[in-house]
Amino acid sequence: MLAGHFTTALIAKQKFPKGSLFYFLIISQLQDLLWFTFHYLGLEHTDPSDAFDATLSNMAVDMLYSHDVLPLVLWLAIVFLIGKLLFKSTQVGLVSMALVLVHFVLDFFSGHMHHLFGEGTMDAGLGLYASSPYVAILIEAIFSAGALWYFFREETKKGVFRTTKNRVAIISVFAYGIIFMLLIATRSFREILSIPEFDLGFNTNMPTLIFTYGTMLYCLNYFVPKFKTTE
Repeated sequence: MLAGHFTTALIAKQKFPKGSLFYFLIISQLQDLLWFTFHYLGLEHTDPSDAFDATLSNMAVDMLYSHDVLPLVLWLAIVFLIGKLLFKSTQVGLVSMALVLVHFVLDFFSGHMHHLFGEGTMDAGLGLYASSPYVAILIEAIFSAGALWYFFREETKKGVFRTTKNRVAIISVFAYGIIFMLLIATRSFREILSIPEFDLGFNTNMPTLIFTYGTMLYCLNYFVPKFKTTE
């Protein structure tokens, strides 16, 4: 899941304002950010290497340390300590744990296959990206829409006013994530756009993913705080 994880950060900030939005956005995507890091450390490999060849259904990922169940226990303990120490709040530490745990649960239903600890151990996911990518995207779209509806409804109850333009901007960030996945669900950009084989040194898969995550994170951190309180 890509866009859906970010919605959990918006709700976390809404319910627990002592934590910062940027922090919650990072924590909501912690496992994926670890995946990027471990990829470049040579600990987790992702294929295909060329972004123009990648689809949700053909992407082979090794997420042993970032996403599997046993390492998850360690990440839960670490984020609790980070949240507690950074914001001097046990509550923020617990919310941090909840965001990481929810990330795992959402990936279980809409994401790559995870395991207890490596291939050959117990499966910990449905693996719908590989087997039924459009079902996975539908699950994410429904979850994202429901979470955003709840977020905006709770803001209205609290007297928070947003312009239509601002709401559209926020929703567009999530729509971008869903549309991006729909485009590459089963067909690569090379196939869709008839792109010839070439290598400019920066068309690899991982930088493209990092750019997508970074852009969404920046836009949400920019647009979400732009509101007025009417009370």
